[in-house]
Amino acid sequence: MIHRGSQAVGVCYGRLGDNLPSPTEVVAMYRSLNIRRMRIYVPDQDVLQALRGSNIELLLVFPGPLQQLAQNPTAASDWFRTNVLSYWPAIRIRYIAVGNEAILQKDVAQYILPVMRNIYGAVAAAGLQSQIKVTTSVQYNVMGASYPPSVGEFSSEAMPVMRPIVEFLASTGAPLLVNVYPYFSYAENPRQIDLRYALFTAPPDVIMRDPHSGLVYHNMFDAMVDAVYAALEKVGAGGVGVVVSETGWPSAGGFAASVENARVYNTNLVSHVGKGTPKKPGKAVETYIFAMFNENQKQPSGVENNWGLFYPNKRPVYRIRF
Repeated sequence: MIHRGSQAVGVCYGRLGDNLPSPTEVVAMYRSLNIRRMRIYVPDQDVLQALRGSNIELLLVFPGPLQQLAQNPTAASDWFRTNVLSYWPAIRIRYIAVGNEAILQKDVAQYILPVMRNIYGAVAAAGLQSQIKVTTSVQYNVMGASYPPSVGEFSSEAMPVMRPIVEFLASTGAPLLVNVYPYFSYAENPRQIDLRYALFTAPPDVIMRDPHSGLVYHNMFDAMVDAVYAALEKVGAGGVGVVVSETGWPSAGGFAASVENARVYNTNLVSHVGKGTPKKPGKAVETYIFAMFNENQKQPSGVENNWGLFYPNKRPVYRIRF
């Protein structure tokens, strides 16, 4: 059972499964559980229809193909009119994210910012630029350095794409969306990272003190988010906010993937993100848990199929208080 929770927390609605409930059922679940924010990965018309009048705020991804909308502002306007304007304001769309983890994809990265500009132009033409923010969602490996957090900076590979994007975000007042997964950092380096530090359960003696800033970190999530803030500052975009567009912990299928670890991580996450980070105390970190359901068609099979708060039959994987 999920109880009333933080306004800072939403849940990603992934649909890579052949046994999932209908969109109408899923929207009813969000409403009954008081989950007030949703991320979807494609503008699926059945999902959008189900969301009408639900009062669920939406993070909508435009996954591509990016080239056409990059080169044709009219195509971007048509996409916006079909997938956003025709549902507004019956659906409160918070963000349009152009691409998901596409920054390091050499064949498409060049198109991300042009598409953002073209969609923003359509949003502004509708007078909605203060209500709908156009951004992109990036994977954490756009970071070249992240430890300690104060040395955070974008990698040399990502920088040519990231710098103009964050300059655009700064000019439009939009946040950067980042997928933040302490699970993967821990699973790749369990000898040096304390599991409790990754799960928000570290005792007082398990901390990380940033030698440059003097800030003290009690969990990896905060350290990862603050490293992104440091990277933004280094490119002159310190005013750009950070939204965690994905985070979570798998319940099976991989190293340290268990129902208990998933429950502990997500439970503590929900109670923590409203407090801010050491670098931004009191500034809630808007965060989206991945994901609503276990998805049996995600690849590669194994850990990727076990991120859900719920099984496809709508039974909870574990109890979590929002």
